[in-house]
This record gives sequence, structure tokens and C-alpha cells, in this order.
Amino acid sequence: MKPSLLRRPRTTAAGRFGPAELRLTLAAPRPAAGLTSEWHLVDGVRTHTRRTADPGTGAPPVVLVHGLAVSHRYLTPLAVALSDTHPVYVPDLPGFGLSERPGTAYDVRRHADHLAAWLSAYRLPPACLVGHSFGAEVVAATAARHPDAVRAVVLAGPTSDPAARSRRGQFGRWLVDTLVEAPLQAPILLRDVWDARPWRVYATLTHSVRNSIEEDLVRISAPTLVVTGSRDPVVPPGWRSQVTRLVPDARDLVVPRAAHNVLTTAPGPVADAVRRLLALSLTNG
Repeated sequence: MKPSLLRRPRTTAAGRFGPAELRLTLAAPRPAAGLTSEWHLVDGVRTHTRRTADPGTGAPPVVLVHGLAVSHRYLTPLAVALSDTHPVYVPDLPGFGLSERPGTAYDVRRHADHLAAWLSAYRLPPACLVGHSFGAEVVAATAARHPDAVRAVVLAGPTSDPAARSRRGQFGRWLVDTLVEAPLQAPILLRDVWDARPWRVYATLTHSVRNSIEEDLVRISAPTLVVTGSRDPVVPPGWRSQVTRLVPDARDLVVPRAAHNVLTTAPGPVADAVRRLLALSLTNG
């Protein structure tokens, strides 16, 4: 194992993503920076999870849920940023990353049911679910359908804005986002699309734009934070505000200089916001 993989990368400024972060994201299944990989059979699917050690603080676990076409890899910087204070788990949804690839692409509800089964398999106490992009749709559905499993919710860059709720609309916004993202994220995306297969990415996009996330947002009872980057073309201010209004107990956070992949390029500010949210949930709970 390369010595660099044993150390945590230096935190870069919001909107940045450097070579050290890239090496760390591509390390799995090898141990790196306190992260390890494991597999469990969940609802008949061999499911990969990248996880940190329990820091022994007694703090609630944090579960990071990836978006469309990607995997645990790009969420690794946030997992490391949270690992000093919280046990962090980053599962690969069925068909993505290092998890088994079923013969069909799951829709939002089936992914949410799988995530709930995963939480049960790990016997976790009520957790903070952090979903990014399509993962925010999965987390919203999970929180709405399984409220007892959820301590708090973070919806980061949630899709999909009704103003662009079509395959062409979402793909167009993602193309614009590639122009403002840190370029070194590209190898992660290529690796993840190869693992998932392009047909699964396309089918999952179809499921995403057919999902009425609003129906789940109004049913979330846990304290919620809506996070976006100030340069995110996928989640414009109007949609971010609408999401925040729909969730009964929600507030929002805009991270300066970050684009859609705010959890990857601004892990420090997001980790701090997650800690504040959980502290508030524990005080109120």
C-alpha cells in the first residue's frame, strides 16, 4: 500500500479537489485514511460499504448516500472529514460501485427499501442520512417511509427540479456542471459509470425524472438541512428554496464557490454543518 493512502489528505478550499483526494477516492477496497470496505448480503444483493472506525464519542452514525452514475468514491472526502466525531458509513446502492449488479435498475422506492434493509442489517441506531443528488431522492423516500430509522436528514443538491424534470433537462444541467467542477473528479466518474454500466445509468435517470420527490419531502419529520453549492446549475436557488419550504423542519446552506458536487469539493464546511444539525436534533430530541 502506498504510504500516501495511510494519511488523510489536506483539506482543500471549497470548490477544489486535488491529487491526494483523488488517490483516496479510488483506494477501495484497500484500507486508506481509516476507511475500510466490507460486504453484506442485503435483500439478496451483495452490498459494499465503505466505513470509518467508531471514534468512541457516542455520536449518532452518519450514512452517506451517493447520486446517479456514481458510488461511495466521491463521498470519501466527506466521510474522512466526519470521521473524528461520528462513525460514517457509505454504502454503494445496488448496481453501483463495488456492490453486486442486479439485472434491473432500481427505481427510487426500491433503492429506499434497500437502504432501509441495509440500516436494519447493520442494526444502527437512528442515523443521519446524507443524500446527494439522486441520493437525496432516495434519502427523502427513506425518511418518509421509515421515520424511526432517521435522526436527521441532509439533502445535498437534491434532484430533480420540476423546471427540468426530463432526461434532456437533467443531462443538460449536468453538462453545464462539468464546466464548473474540479477537473480531477473526471476519473472517478469514468470509473463509476464503467462499474454501473451506461444502460443502468440511463435507466436510473429515467426513474429519477419520473419520481415526484415533493410527495416525500412533505412527509419528512426529522430535522433537515438542504445543502447546495453557490455555483450549482443542477439545483438553482428557486428549487433549493422550494425543497426547503416543503420539508416541515428544514433550513438551507449555500456553500460559496462549490458546484453540484459540494460534498466532494467542500467536505469541511459540510461536515461542520452536519455536526451542527445533529447537535440541534439531540438537543430538541
